Amino acid sequence: MQPHTPNRTQVTEFVMVGFAGVHEACLLFFSLFLTMYLFTLVENLAIILVVGLDHRLRRPMYFFLTHLSCLEILYTSVTVPKMLAGLVGVDGGKNISFAGCLSQLFIFTFLGATECFLLAAMAYDRYVAICMPLRYGALVSWGTCIHLAAACWLVGFLTPVLPIYLMSQLTFCGPNIVDHFFCDASPLLALSCSDVTLKETVDFLVSLAVLLASSTVIAVSYGNIVWTLLHIRSAAERWKAFSTCAAHLTVVSLFYGTLFFMYVRTKLASSINFNKVVSVFYSIVTPMLNPLIYSLRNKEVKGALGRAFSLKSWKGQ
Repeated sequence: MQPHTPNRTQVTEFVMVGFAGVHEACLLFFSLFLTMYLFTLVENLAIILVVGLDHRLRRPMYFFLTHLSCLEILYTSVTVPKMLAGLVGVDGGKNISFAGCLSQLFIFTFLGATECFLLAAMAYDRYVAICMPLRYGALVSWGTCIHLAAACWLVGFLTPVLPIYLMSQLTFCGPNIVDHFFCDASPLLALSCSDVTLKETVDFLVSLAVLLASSTVIAVSYGNIVWTLLHIRSAAERWKAFSTCAAHLTVVSLFYGTLFFMYVRTKLASSINFNKVVSVFYSIVTPMLNPLIYSLRNKEVKGALGRAFSLKSWKGQ
């Protein structure tokens, strides 16, 4: 952080206005977001527990799924509790220190990047399972899974290091009102009284690198999967093979669609209020939907949930 200058006062705290235009509906928004947050926690914890307790799910695909569930829990917990505190007017609920703001942005970016790489690892797992089933045990061993997961977390952690360092070097001399419900890069840069050209360029290149690297792995994996499926003569076998990766493909489409829109777009497409809506979708709605997508489309997960909670009606699925 740059030192104070004689004619400028360095901002040490930000105020996040969140959804400033919904004063009359604050309680409704609070109830909605709280319900979605609690639902996200319960769903993802259920998947983590079920995969951990059911020996039939101790396979690479579900190993990666537990990591995804952990990410979803952390991802929402970084932003939602603070947003809820601001909605109900808790004392200091809208205030956040400069260091706290950078920390929130660092963790949020770290988790988002990790999820991108983890989804790529899951796509690779599906590619090997469908295109090279006889070599699956050798190519996707437990050692490989652990190394892939560790690499996802490590590269995700390193992703925001340079962007956050550059943000810390900017001068913020007022105003300190962040027009968002969490400390995202764009609204913070709008408040800086420094030249933000380098910071914007680095943010764009880092975001583009993460999205392109991970989405390329996913695209190549699914390209090969589609090519393999087209050469399966039996329609029933073709559908059975595709159904094993349908849930993952749905999650990828939701997650990457909103991220590409938010972080790799022209300024003409920017709108603060619309960006808030999109941010709600990928930071709150998508983490809530992902466990539903996996459990509803996956008979093994449904069966394991049924056994775990002793729901007789689920048995045999």
